[in-house]
Amino acid sequence: MSGHGAPIPMTSHRSGGLAGTADIPGDKSISHRALILGALSVGETMVTGLLEGQDVLDTARAMRAFGAEVVRDDDGTWRIHGVGVGGFAEPDQVIDCGNSGTGVRLIMGAMATSPVTATFTGDASLNKRPMARVTDPLALFGAQAVGRSGGRLPMTIVGARDPLPVRYTVPVPSAQVKSAVLLAGLNAPGQTVVIEHEATRDHTERMLAGFGAQITTEDTAEGRIITLEGQPELSPQTIAVPRDPSSAAFPVCAALITEGSDVLVPNIGLNPTRAGLFTTLQEMGADLSYENLREEGGEPVADLRASFSPDLKGIEVPPERAASMIDEYPVLSVVAAFAQGATVMRGVKELRVKESDRIEAMATGLRANGIKVEDGPDWWIVHGRGHGDVPGGATCASHLDHRIAMSFLVMGLAANQPVTVDDGGPIATSFPIFEPLMASLGADIRRDG
Repeated sequence: MSGHGAPIPMTSHRSGGLAGTADIPGDKSISHRALILGALSVGETMVTGLLEGQDVLDTARAMRAFGAEVVRDDDGTWRIHGVGVGGFAEPDQVIDCGNSGTGVRLIMGAMATSPVTATFTGDASLNKRPMARVTDPLALFGAQAVGRSGGRLPMTIVGARDPLPVRYTVPVPSAQVKSAVLLAGLNAPGQTVVIEHEATRDHTERMLAGFGAQITTEDTAEGRIITLEGQPELSPQTIAVPRDPSSAAFPVCAALITEGSDVLVPNIGLNPTRAGLFTTLQEMGADLSYENLREEGGEPVADLRASFSPDLKGIEVPPERAASMIDEYPVLSVVAAFAQGATVMRGVKELRVKESDRIEAMATGLRANGIKVEDGPDWWIVHGRGHGDVPGGATCASHLDHRIAMSFLVMGLAANQPVTVDDGGPIATSFPIFEPLMASLGADIRRDG
């Protein structure tokens, strides 16, 4: 069952060439952070291009619960009147973060060093996901967490009254954990230091600097060392959110595998900690190019053009690239099915603790659609059959996971038989306009019943 209502079965059918311009919604990662840092600044932050998917709307609601004023104007501009670092009020109600692991973990970090108590919950998927990876480092600041067995939601966080600065080495590559620690460090005295052995998406560091925090990043033999000076006064900002590369992955990949396609995807964020998928696709032989490269709001941006690529080849994806494309492996595995030869993906154990076990979910669905897949704890191999030889024809479980649902719907556009997902409802959490956007390009995706 969907955490957002009754299941919505959807089926994608083999389509003619996709063509046109795909106007992708705003970046989800940046949208979450804009709301949270706007709430922690002093004054009014204005945000345009905010992703208005359910995950981000849940974060906006949470910021209101902690005392910030969050308003959407009729023209789509969002205004956040912040309460300042350490200024969060205690919420009156339980904070429901829906399906969003990013939202709940970043909000926990932001409130963990303020003397308030908050209880967090989510949908059926989120309530299965591990929170100890965040609550363990937050405990070093002095925060306390009480949740269900296995460190799962619902969970109550008691913020530290006298927080301590922390030096923390992130045990696995995770932008969510890193960001939670940095946000907690805002209201701790002295310097909070985060060390990561593999670089992860750096939107939090970029945005903290933009709001006026003193933050430095240094690459050393020990790893990437990020140092934050605590207890700053953050200044409000005007933020134009670039469009989400993780959402762009779906029309881009659909164009690459659907015969006769030529799709332009404008204004996509190309932060180097996020763009690993596009590099990988180019290495596989994809007809994918960047146009109008530029910088907006401290983030690199370009227009992407993707065209049908019948001669894709399987490759070994470098494990060190995983952090820059962790959310894109499900749809990459679909492209790999249409490539010749094996695509090998290693160092991806993080996929097993996302909204679903994404390796298991994709491997099961790909096999049902006639693709050979091998998998292990932190690796999987998709044996591609080449263009025109992917059978399709199966119904796949989405496991309340938006990216699993969209990946299999992309597959059906080029498979020999239609591909069905049991519930497309979770797509709204990150890509609320997925259906009309894909239809505008010529994709044949239908709701069943």
